[in-house]
Amino acid sequence: MRTPWAIAAAVAASMIVVPQASASPQQINWQKCTDLPTFERLECGSFTAPMDWNNPRNGKTITIAVSRTVPLNGKAKTTVFTNPGGPGGAGRTLPLVYLNRPKLSENAEIVGIDVRGTGASDNATCGGYQHRLATDWRDRSKAGLDLIYGGMELQAKFCQTKSGEFGRYITTEQTVRDLDLLRQILGRKKVSWLGYSGGSWMGAYYATYFPKTLDKVVLDSNTEFTESWQTVFDNLPAGAERRFRVDYLPWVAKYDNVYHLGKTAEEVRQAYEGLRARLVEQPVTLPDGTVVTPVLLDALIFTGLYSKDSFEPTTVLWTQIAGPSPARTAAPKQYPDSIMGTQMSILCNDTPFRGDRKSLEREGNLSVKKYSLVGGYQITGPCAWWDRPDVHLKRPTGKDVSSVLMVQSVRDPATPLEGAQRAHRKFANSRMLTVQDEGDHAIYGFGNNCVGDVVESYLVDGVVPTRDLSCPGVPLPAPGESTGNPLTKARELAAQLGW
Repeated sequence: MRTPWAIAAAVAASMIVVPQASASPQQINWQKCTDLPTFERLECGSFTAPMDWNNPRNGKTITIAVSRTVPLNGKAKTTVFTNPGGPGGAGRTLPLVYLNRPKLSENAEIVGIDVRGTGASDNATCGGYQHRLATDWRDRSKAGLDLIYGGMELQAKFCQTKSGEFGRYITTEQTVRDLDLLRQILGRKKVSWLGYSGGSWMGAYYATYFPKTLDKVVLDSNTEFTESWQTVFDNLPAGAERRFRVDYLPWVAKYDNVYHLGKTAEEVRQAYEGLRARLVEQPVTLPDGTVVTPVLLDALIFTGLYSKDSFEPTTVLWTQIAGPSPARTAAPKQYPDSIMGTQMSILCNDTPFRGDRKSLEREGNLSVKKYSLVGGYQITGPCAWWDRPDVHLKRPTGKDVSSVLMVQSVRDPATPLEGAQRAHRKFANSRMLTVQDEGDHAIYGFGNNCVGDVVESYLVDGVVPTRDLSCPGVPLPAPGESTGNPLTKARELAAQLGW
């Protein structure tokens, strides 16, 4: 199969058929991304954009790295831009995960984008400084609070100093203008959008700034994009706690014969608390040198909640950390610094921050008591010390947007249902596809045929739902089974390439 794919992709690149518009003077020189197997249908290229779209004549430009897959027959009904979220996630491998969705992959030119600041595009950076893993959010002593919020202040200084002038122009407004330039370079009159998590924010703003050049818009696992980033991330602890207690802990208890962490959800939670307390006294060093602290354990569990497919490896690593011989498997994944730099710039540049250290302490104290897993996360906290540029985003209302399909699971740990529902109510011409008895963060792309049929009918056939819809979720897998998740798969492919 691989050799025909490679031949067909090369032929298709020269004959792809999609609706054309006036072309930009730029052209993308599409090349094979790599000679590694499984990547035959992925092509890579890049284009340049103004560093500052509000002052493009100053001559300062940046490079944006992109990828695409094309139908084997070379005939695309549409071009679909994709985004894995973050914000700040690199997206060039994401188009590959749809090759198992032939209705989409054989009818669309699917484009992946490393948005400004991340991946192979010009990078933002925080100089490698990462306050989130340096202090224990639960330590609310005076000394602990000084470390937590002093670290946030230092995070803001590191990110803004190390990213320099470029960091001030990493905003959603600047990014969606990059996207529309890409549309023009490709010569497309209209494109469609498929974005997950932070990609729902970007898609909503893309539709707000360029409603006439977007065709279909799919927002999967929705941020509350009608509000501020601070509100979005304030929603996170409640969603994480719900997924943790309703889905994950009972699942581990169900398989106590495998993991031996407790026969009830409460026993499993106590096992987690016991391990966490031991790590406060003595962190565990893994064979690869990774030091597992209480905060790193929290991060491991939290990221494992994103996909039911991650429940098993997360729990295996938990038992290995807890055992006498710590893990000899891969350590918990940490994101590249460019993602951190891009994320902090977007969060703090895009929307104003309310409050100061005192209000952060007050809110954090309450949240830690209420949501034990990640109640003290306060991701946007460094924005309290951020020297914010003069950015005034348009407010997403859905006006002039032809249609939007929002896909949302009821127990999403990172972008909870309630925020998505509020955004849906405030965004005109949107339809929500609610996935019942489901908690995965990112749904379309693997395992749920009901969701796949609705999304592809919309993206490929142009069928806009006349009302809100519902699909059943996919049951949690037993150990040894796998359901798959598009964002997890995209990250695995990127790691395989060393991206």
